[in-house]
Amino acid sequence: MTKADIINEISKNTGIEKVAVQKTVEALMDSVKNSLEDGNNVYLRGFGSFIVKKRAEKTARNISKNTTIIIPEHFIPAFKPAKSFVNKVKNSLK
Repeated sequence: MTKADIINEISKNTGIEKVAVQKTVEALMDSVKNSLEDGNNVYLRGFGSFIVKKRAEKTARNISKNTTIIIPEHFIPAFKPAKSFVNKVKNSLK
């Protein structure tokens, strides 16, 4: 499902114009991105959490040059689904 599909689905289910739904969806995504950029997690009860994960420093190999490189400690965005959401998906795909 794409962002356009989500916008169409919300518009169809609520009767709100697609332009207004698109602005709302864009605003939600911008809010989530800005919050994660600031180091704050976003919790959506019953759906899941958008969190910032810390990745430790590690040693990796550049195979083409046969050299070792150090990947510094860094942070990545991640999504952790709610338990109820996970259970619904597990049970629906049987």
